[in-house]
Amino acid sequence: MSVLDAYLGAAGQAVAVLGNPEVGAAWEKPSALAEMTVGGLAGHLAWQIFSVSAALEQPGSTGATVPLLEHYARVAWINAPLDAEINIGIRVSGEEIASEGARSVHERARRAFDEQQVPLAGRAPDQVVLLPWTGWALSLNDFLLTRTMELTVHADDLAVSVGFASPEFPDAVFDPVLILLARLAVRRHGQSALLRALARAERAPKAINAI
Repeated sequence: MSVLDAYLGAAGQAVAVLGNPEVGAAWEKPSALAEMTVGGLAGHLAWQIFSVSAALEQPGSTGATVPLLEHYARVAWINAPLDAEINIGIRVSGEEIASEGARSVHERARRAFDEQQVPLAGRAPDQVVLLPWTGWALSLNDFLLTRTMELTVHADDLAVSVGFASPEFPDAVFDPVLILLARLAVRRHGQSALLRALARAERAPKAINAI
């Protein structure tokens, strides 16, 4: 399965999570993420889909892009404290989307997901996607993989926040995310730490987080 198919699988499940009545009922309550309401977290989850629609509005082209792992080496939010400007901005953006209300956010995400499937299929995997919030570009494939990771992680965050079972993603959706997170964990902690965490419980490090 392609990265595009993985993204579509993750986005479809995220739309279903956003439509769960329990999410709407808990909209104003605190989420599992610090200083973020359930609605704000749902807004951030929906934004991952909206950002793909925005990418589709860019003219198709090829050119200089940043490698995927370099992208994660550059982003400001990794290791940033909760009160860092970048994290405050993420929370504010999520809450602004949430202000539309649960039903509206779900419907807008569902509509965006439906509308982007055909144009995505016609785009080249190496199309340049400029990320305005970073100032650099990724290939479309790498950009979609970043969205797939965000969708799977935040769908779990939302499920935990509300108290229903986390969605189970097909292997074809989850495997690219697993590989990406493993690579980020190795970059952060080293190969031995990841090997021990997965294969040697008696020597496993206390932390093996990727981000």
